[in-house]
Amino acid sequence: MTNNSDSPFDLVVFGATSFVGSILTRYLLETYGTDASVRWAIAGRSSQKLARLKGELGSEADNLPVVLADSSDDASLQAMCQQTRVVISTVGPYALYGEPLIRACVRNGTDYCDLTGEVQWIRKMIERYEEEARSSGARIVHCCGFDSIPSDLGVWFLQQQAEQTFGEPCKDVRMRVKAAKGGLSGGTVASMINIAKEAGADPQLRKELANPFSICPADHRSETRQPSLKTAEFDETFGVWLAPFVMGAINTRIVHRSNALQGARYGKEFTYDEAMMTGRGFKGRAAAYAMTGALGAFFTASAIKPTRWIVEKLVPKPGEGPSPEEQKAGFFDLRFSGRTESGKTLMSKVTGDRDPGYGSTSKMLGEAGMCLAFDIDQERPGGFWTPASLLDGNLLTRLQKKAGLTFEVVKAG
Repeated sequence: MTNNSDSPFDLVVFGATSFVGSILTRYLLETYGTDASVRWAIAGRSSQKLARLKGELGSEADNLPVVLADSSDDASLQAMCQQTRVVISTVGPYALYGEPLIRACVRNGTDYCDLTGEVQWIRKMIERYEEEARSSGARIVHCCGFDSIPSDLGVWFLQQQAEQTFGEPCKDVRMRVKAAKGGLSGGTVASMINIAKEAGADPQLRKELANPFSICPADHRSETRQPSLKTAEFDETFGVWLAPFVMGAINTRIVHRSNALQGARYGKEFTYDEAMMTGRGFKGRAAAYAMTGALGAFFTASAIKPTRWIVEKLVPKPGEGPSPEEQKAGFFDLRFSGRTESGKTLMSKVTGDRDPGYGSTSKMLGEAGMCLAFDIDQERPGGFWTPASLLDGNLLTRLQKKAGLTFEVVKAG
């Protein structure tokens, strides 16, 4: 099925005036312009804010079309979806504001991508709309930012290399954040606080959030215990101390769903986990324990009403985030270590040239939208996909050519 092939736009950025939306809009403008080769528009609920954004972008944005749409107005979302083949959404927290747009995209057969990291919301959307998306042809791809493209495509790339080099995939893969630099945005913090709030009030949700297969099809499970770092630990493979990685909770779920949607290509008993490297020796150990404690304190305080307001006072507000200079000074370096069933090992790395949460995320999200619009066979069915299972090598190529990411083999043996 073709998805809105006669639409006036290839792509619409919904939430263009949000913090990451404005960075994304600037990236698309600088990379693709407004000529006829890519027909795209910006969308949001405030005509004044959209006009202000165009003014900030300069004269090159004069011809950039504007679409008015509001998350609380189903008719406006329907109208927007009927005008485009792909919607990129930056309007979060998605658990609070995201469902009406998913529903509109599914009903109109419109492809969609976002940068959510809210696994409990993703599961609900799959349960409620998967069958309808398959019928309408809408391809829905969540987690197209730092969570979870570098992890998801990083594993996909490692497995490609393992199959080519050894003739078999890696049964066990570990991702370690070697280095990263970048500021927090209020939108990301608001989503994390909302997850902690929901989990604090719902024991069943806490159980679900502990399940690494929570967004996999029901028949995709493993008998092998999945590793999950809860405290500081020494990593023999890399020779460094580790702390839990805050994005690991969503990234591991996306990687397992990618494996499932590719027919268990990585293996039925595939294991995967993520952690932060904190260094060697006493300093690395102390940093690992300090980071573990800080994460625990944040989520505990966010889950309890009397202390949640203190957290909200201390962290950035939605709409706030790192400056353009801080975004350019940011970067990330992720390392992947894989082992095959026969004991062969492979190590690779994924790097990005901007701060992970915003400068780099905006480029990843933009290229995911472009990939959906131009690179995916229209015969690929509708449904809820992941970056690796649907966008795969097409997106990897775009990220390396345009978005400042690298995917490299470090060592094979």
